Amino acid sequence: MTHITLGRSRLTGVTGTFVTLGGGGVSAAGRITPIDELILSVSATHRPRVCFMSTASGDDVEYVAWFERAFEGRDRTSVLSLFCRRPWGDTDPSMVLERDVIHVGGGSTANLLAVWRLHGLPDILAQAAENGVVLAGVSAGVNTWFEGSSTDSFGPLAPLRDGRGMLPGSACPHYVGEANRQRSCRRMVAEGSSRPDTPPTTGSRWSGGAANWPRRSANGREAGHSG
Repeated sequence: MTHITLGRSRLTGVTGTFVTLGGGGVSAAGRITPIDELILSVSATHRPRVCFMSTASGDDVEYVAWFERAFEGRDRTSVLSLFCRRPWGDTDPSMVLERDVIHVGGGSTANLLAVWRLHGLPDILAQAAENGVVLAGVSAGVNTWFEGSSTDSFGPLAPLRDGRGMLPGSACPHYVGEANRQRSCRRMVAEGSSRPDTPPTTGSRWSGGAANWPRRSANGREAGHSG
């Protein structure tokens, strides 16, 4: 399940456009899929400048090449490599302010958040959202936008409570595709353990691949990298 959320975060006051994928898309198919076309269409630009952020995978070379081949000739792509991996020369986080779409790949949510904070990405991305840049992601790239999430960053599935909070609620990638995700997600909801400000009797609102309060939604396919 894929959600598109348009609106203002009640935590940060950031206004922006977010496209969140529990799984699927170019990361799973190796080619541009209808959901990727939807992401591009949300941008107001005819031929958007798309930046891929593969921080969660440690800027895995094959993953980045997979993305670039899929978008070759379709849009203007670039890669922000916080691990300074060659041949990509974009290592300055502020470059995201000059893009139209930011696409965050899958991998380790915990590692992604730690590296982003060290490089000052949270504030920069908030500014990008305010400027109209579309913020998209898959799996771990979804978890980061929410207050909390379900992640296997530490091995067994567990709640992670310190997401960016640009979107309210909690995310659970691969909810449809992996039965253990569903079981752990339901347990976390019952316990209220996925958000630090959620009483155990309340839980969080979870739906499909990501939990939020969507303004409009479109279906996607569950697959892809770990969250």
